[in-house]
Amino acid sequence: MEHSHHDTDIAHTHAGHAPHGGPAAETSWRTASQATLHCLTGCAIGEVLGMVIGTAVGLADITTVALAVALAFFFGYALTMRGVLHAGVPFRQALKVALAADTVSITVMEIVDNAVMVGVPGAMDAGVSKILFWAALAFSLAVAYLVTLPINRWMIGRGKGHAVVHAYH
Repeated sequence: MEHSHHDTDIAHTHAGHAPHGGPAAETSWRTASQATLHCLTGCAIGEVLGMVIGTAVGLADITTVALAVALAFFFGYALTMRGVLHAGVPFRQALKVALAADTVSITVMEIVDNAVMVGVPGAMDAGVSKILFWAALAFSLAVAYLVTLPINRWMIGRGKGHAVVHAYH
C-alpha cells in the first residue's frame, strides 16, 4: 500500500516520531493529547479564577460564566504566547500564532466546560467552600478535555490549531 506524504502532518515529523509506516494513530493521539493538555492548563487557570471570583462575590451565573470564559481565553493565549515569545518571535506575531493555535480549542473547551458546570444542579450556587462546586468544576474540565481531544487531533493532522506552534519549538 502506497503512503502519501503530507508536509503538514506534524504527528509524523515532530520530535523525531516515526515517518509514514510507523505508528501514526498512536503518535497523532499523543500529540493531540499534549496539545489538549496545554490548552486545558490555560483554560483551567482562567476557568477556576473566573468561577471562584464570580461565586465568591455573588455574581449572576451568566456574569460568572462570562468572566470565566474571558479569563480562560486570556490565560490560554498567554501560555502559548509565552513559549513563542521565548523563541524570539515579536509580540504581534506571537499573538497571531496564539490566536491561530488556540482559538478553536479554547472555544470548544469553554462551551463544553461551562455547559457542564451550569448543567450540574446546584454547582453554580454551591460556592467555593462546597465540595459540589469543586467536583462539578473538575468534572466539567475533564469532559471538556475529552470532547476537545479528537478535535485537536483532527486539526493537528491538517497542520492547523496547535500545529502552528510547533514551528517555534
